[in-house]
Amino acid sequence: MPEPGYGEVLVKLTACGVCYTDVDLLQGQWPIARFPVVPGHEISGVVSAAGPGVSWPEVGMSVGAQFLGDSCRHCDYCVRGEQILCLRKRITGIVFDGGYAEYAVLKADFVTPLPEGLDPVHAAPLMCAGLAAFNGLRQGGITPGSRVAVIGTGTVGTLAVRYALAMGARVAVISRSNRGEAAARERGAERFIATQDSDPAEALKTWHDGADLILNSTPSTAAASATVTGLAPDGMLVLVGYDAEPLTVPAQPMVLKRLHAMVNPCGSPHDARDTLAFSAAHGILPEIRTIGLGGANTTLNAMAEGHGGKRSVIVFD
Repeated sequence: MPEPGYGEVLVKLTACGVCYTDVDLLQGQWPIARFPVVPGHEISGVVSAAGPGVSWPEVGMSVGAQFLGDSCRHCDYCVRGEQILCLRKRITGIVFDGGYAEYAVLKADFVTPLPEGLDPVHAAPLMCAGLAAFNGLRQGGITPGSRVAVIGTGTVGTLAVRYALAMGARVAVISRSNRGEAAARERGAERFIATQDSDPAEALKTWHDGADLILNSTPSTAAASATVTGLAPDGMLVLVGYDAEPLTVPAQPMVLKRLHAMVNPCGSPHDARDTLAFSAAHGILPEIRTIGLGGANTTLNAMAEGHGGKRSVIVFD
């Protein structure tokens, strides 16, 4: 049984989502990783013990924990509440043990209280998939009436569609095939673009002046690159999903339309709180399937082969 040190809490896990970042870790794509390490950063659980110097959270409180697990606390980014930008940040499940275990030791000021009534099993993927989608839209400058194109129909993409609609945006969905069209339109998407049938950038150009914001939720940088010229003037491309391939952007259209591109690295503690609060207020939860810890390897192998499906969540008895 691990023991919490100064400023730490011991959390008894309720659930931990299985994320594509975990797949990347096992494939050696995180050079900062410390091995051996317990993966997992989509954590929900209950505080079972507090280390020295901790007055909050209290024992018995339901909390979540995310990708960002610690920071230096004194740089300019930290003191203004943007710890995710800290150059000395530490990542849960990559440089210290995460949530593929019955207990985890976490920094007390980097856990997030779960809103009352929010199911902790469904809340676990909100700590990364939900946070990435919600904060990606927010960092991309979404406003009511924005035309938002979401690339991908997986968990992050589906959550992004629902968040964008709840924020008052108009939504288009881009996917490789038409397989997810009915579900996307049922959720409220007004357009669906299948890249097997049409060029996504050209299709977006017929949507008034193009998309104001494109959010790529897929683990494919190329999928994002293919849509850039479908942005409206001053439009923003946001990657919350990517792979090792470089992002390729056409310089002249970027200049002529003053286009922007950014990669959003999940979020800071205040972003996690906002994500959970917004999700609870609007009843937005991911579609999940629950597994035991013994099913993690099978799930990770399937994801590595491109067979993700619903978000898998490890549930602890």
